[in-house]
Amino acid sequence: MEPKELLLHYLERAREAVLWKLEGLSEYDLRRPMTPTGTNLLGLVKHLASVELGYLGDVMGRPSGIPLPWYDDEENQPPNADMFATAEESSAEIIELYRAAGRHSAATVAALDLDAPGRVPWWGERGDVTLFQVLVHLTTETYRHAGHADIVREYIDGAAGMRPGVDNLAELDADGWERQHRELQAVAEGFRQEAGPDVS
Repeated sequence: MEPKELLLHYLERAREAVLWKLEGLSEYDLRRPMTPTGTNLLGLVKHLASVELGYLGDVMGRPSGIPLPWYDDEENQPPNADMFATAEESSAEIIELYRAAGRHSAATVAALDLDAPGRVPWWGERGDVTLFQVLVHLTTETYRHAGHADIVREYIDGAAGMRPGVDNLAELDADGWERQHRELQAVAEGFRQEAGPDVS
């Protein structure tokens, strides 16, 4: 596999891993804020679609033409508007936005060489980039958020794993996982007691 194909391959696999985490969930569970900062599965997908369209679109001189009002009209949007779906935005719409971002990314990668120049205005002095840098940045960003999606999904319904057909987990049943959880908690408790009462 050529370097350009390899980079795109890993980005596509990361994208598939993220989308897999949404499968089989209700609209409620897709939108539930699961951390104090509001992290939710559909919001992660909306954010990643937006970022991908920006980096492999405008940054590389290949705008997608797909409107992103949460960026285009930021002054009139709530904070972090790219990190959650509004009541008016369907899950199907957000998922299709991410798939459209993937198609646009593939077209950009096909059209340009790895050393093709781009410009990331929000990076300031470091903003002159190449397609290679953008692909590495996007792939690491996508895997970072795939990890968030892993944890959020496990909190929602216990589903875990790396990707369809390859969960990359130890072969434990529910009792085995519960036993391991108890053992890990017991180890952690030992350190809490050792540290004294001020450790929460």
